[in-house]
Amino acid sequence: MTTLSAQRLAEVFVEVSDTLVDEFDLVDFLHVLTLRTAEIASAGVVGLLLADRNGHLHFMAASREDARLLELFQLQNDEGPCLDAFRTGIAVINTDLREDGARWPLFAPHATAAGFRSVHAFPLRLRAQVIGALNVFGTTAAGLEPEDAPLVQALADLASIALVQERTIRQGQVLAEQLQGALNSRVIIEQAKGAVAQHRGVSVDEAFALIRGYARGNNRKLGDVARAVITNAGGIPGLTRPNG
Repeated sequence: MTTLSAQRLAEVFVEVSDTLVDEFDLVDFLHVLTLRTAEIASAGVVGLLLADRNGHLHFMAASREDARLLELFQLQNDEGPCLDAFRTGIAVINTDLREDGARWPLFAPHATAAGFRSVHAFPLRLRAQVIGALNVFGTTAAGLEPEDAPLVQALADLASIALVQERTIRQGQVLAEQLQGALNSRVIIEQAKGAVAQHRGVSVDEAFALIRGYARGNNRKLGDVARAVITNAGGIPGLTRPNG
């Protein structure tokens, strides 16, 4: 069973369901989802893919940079557990990448070389519609506890409902249009992460933490801060130049 207390689990589910706020930031919401999934899955690293209006998957969020790289590898090679979960709508649970590596002849060796041993993938679904997938990677062969897999799937389902709820009540937009805007922001964010990492001499994960912290501290969207970094690298104290 997950080591989270019942109170903490309740807090996580409330946090993921609470999208009805002003200036809802989809990219930040998805990043929080990966962090909370990693928390429930106990030491796993988590990546998330979402489909655009044409049904093509794109990387959107990760709890750590190595999860992002694994997700991108799956997309580039059109192979992997996240793609399977998205295409079938069925979760991939407790797969040992060494024992069952033949299932993904390109992805499995790549993931094990990166230090991972197990993988789980959960569809982001709303009834019959699958809008993305959530991947959990583990460094040991130990699988999820029987109680934990339904919790992660429930979190993924709740996130899907929250996305549609936010669309319907707040903006009345088509979900694909909202996701497309987030995809566009994601490209800028990746560029900004690289710029901040190079300027500050920190890792990409640390660079993202700096950008996200600045956005939250100044009540701005991640995409807006990232665009400011790219267009005016010297103009953001604390990110690309010293404060003051």
